[in-house]
Amino acid sequence: MPDIPVAAPATPGHNGQPFVGIMARRQQPVEAMPRARSLSADISDEDVLRANLYRMLAHILKAPPQKSDLELLAGLSGDSTRLGEAIGGLAHLARRTSPEAARREYHSLFIGLERGELVPYGSHYRSGFHEDHSLVQIRADMARHGIALAPELSEAEDHIAALCDIMAGLILGLGDEPASLDEQKAFFMAHIATWAKHFFIDLEAARSSVFYAAVGKVGAVFMDIEEAAFGMV
Repeated sequence: MPDIPVAAPATPGHNGQPFVGIMARRQQPVEAMPRARSLSADISDEDVLRANLYRMLAHILKAPPQKSDLELLAGLSGDSTRLGEAIGGLAHLARRTSPEAARREYHSLFIGLERGELVPYGSHYRSGFHEDHSLVQIRADMARHGIALAPELSEAEDHIAALCDIMAGLILGLGDEPASLDEQKAFFMAHIATWAKHFFIDLEAARSSVFYAAVGKVGAVFMDIEEAAFGMV
């Protein structure tokens, strides 16, 4: 996999804690995973960065960012590459966005009075229906890796936040060995590459997007990088 040219910290979230996952492995919540596991010597710095980006996207697409999240995002830095510039744009917007504004934006985009401006589910993008047959394959692949969504969550497994978090878990390992690049590729190509970039482009262009336009930019560029890199595996 090629380098991801962006400087990103180890993504602490609320109260200085890492952005945590929303899945569980063998009924144990990801919150129980020691932080040091993500920095294990057998996981490259590049893969830690990839996982951090997936977890960052999962965290702020699952729920609107809190003050501590915005402060973290405001401190990110990039470079002159497409991804680096997108990260820089996200940091800039995070510095200018209040938690209240982010919450209102999130509500308009994903909740609304009857439905938000966007529907963040793969089944919607694939077939126009919520919870179509593609969920069967996602659940089968998750079961094969010993992964299940945390029981308190109500979202389906093809929610963009869940899929990003699953990818982070596959990269880092959830109290077990990280998935191989071939396994990561298989999951990404089957469940993410077919629609996620389209979603992120829609998020960037959505009428209600200001802060989340920058999130959409980061997501779209990152999906391009991941798809190109997996094409070389």
